[in-house]
Amino acid sequence: MVTTVMISGMVSEHCKRAVYTSLGALPGISTAEVTMGKAVIEHDGSVTADSLKEAISVTGYEVVDVVEDRRRLPIV
Repeated sequence: MVTTVMISGMVSEHCKRAVYTSLGALPGISTAEVTMGKAVIEHDGSVTADSLKEAISVTGYEVVDVVEDRRRLPIV
């Protein structure tokens, strides 16, 4: 599953590293691509929007939108 999180308050490379580190502590996340104001997170489906919001709020930033993409690649 892929979840995209829009984040307000990020202004520097330090912000991106802080969010990336915080997301990395959550079980179930396989990858996280953090850019200024946004994080695209691949996970196993056990990660909730609330747990993502909490992990990001610990770093001092606010989640303004969460979009979950439940599509999966077909297994051939």
